Amino acid sequence: MFAGTVFAEDKKGDFGLTMSPLNQSIVLNSGEKYRGSFTISNPGSNETNFEYKITVNPFYVDENYNIHYEYDGKINQIIDWIDLDHTEGSLEPNNSKTVNFTINVPESAPGGGQYAAITVTSKNDNVVAPELESNIHIDQKIAMAHIIYAEVAGSTEHKGEVIDLEISNFMLSGNITASSAIKNTGNVHGTAKYTLQIFPLFSNEEVYTNEEDPQTKTILPDRILYNETVWENTPMVGIFNVIYTIEFEGVTTQVSKMVIKCPVWLLFIIIFVIFAIIIWMISRARSRKKIR
Repeated sequence: MFAGTVFAEDKKGDFGLTMSPLNQSIVLNSGEKYRGSFTISNPGSNETNFEYKITVNPFYVDENYNIHYEYDGKINQIIDWIDLDHTEGSLEPNNSKTVNFTINVPESAPGGGQYAAITVTSKNDNVVAPELESNIHIDQKIAMAHIIYAEVAGSTEHKGEVIDLEISNFMLSGNITASSAIKNTGNVHGTAKYTLQIFPLFSNEEVYTNEEDPQTKTILPDRILYNETVWENTPMVGIFNVIYTIEFEGVTTQVSKMVIKCPVWLLFIIIFVIFAIIIWMISRARSRKKIR
């Protein structure tokens, strides 16, 4: 369905289309009408009108959390409930337009998560791809997807579990990294919050924390999300106390570990010094025996 389409992953850039916001999380009730909107823009650096069409598609992730916009399942019934105020249009450079939509929730709507992508796709041929130089054109179309994370009130289950959590105790190189896996065992999406705190071994003063801006991830029902939280530019040498905290669906999981960071060259020096001391001590002991 989207062959030959370049999907933009964020709203930055000057390649013919930006979008704000990129997603929204809403709660719906059976029998109600929900009205929402988002904005699309044609950056001023693009010299031509941006001709576009709008479609409503399923939003789904597989076991590896790859995104798919084609999936026939009960969590995507919402695509049949959405009406758009327009399905195509044109944007002049340095102009914006609001896309309005209505979600007509049926009385029979099941409780739980419902997910859709309202996709804006260029009708122009030979558009400029974002990863290429501005004077290079290819036969591709540009698209952006506004993701709707909806929860239909009713028989909902908000629950999940941390099935893996790991921090290496000893590192030769790289950055201190806490990795985890969370499984959403409910029938509604949830948001996981990841917090990393790092202290020197004998100090209570943090050398790194993301408490003010914790990492967050949305996890769909019946899916496992693998994630890494990283202390970028970790010092080459050090001994640290690392605290990693995960909050998901009202449950907090925390692990604390001592992490030693020692590069290979320093490790060889330490080993050499230890061996040198041992040899010196043996030699000294032998010399004392001879004197006696």
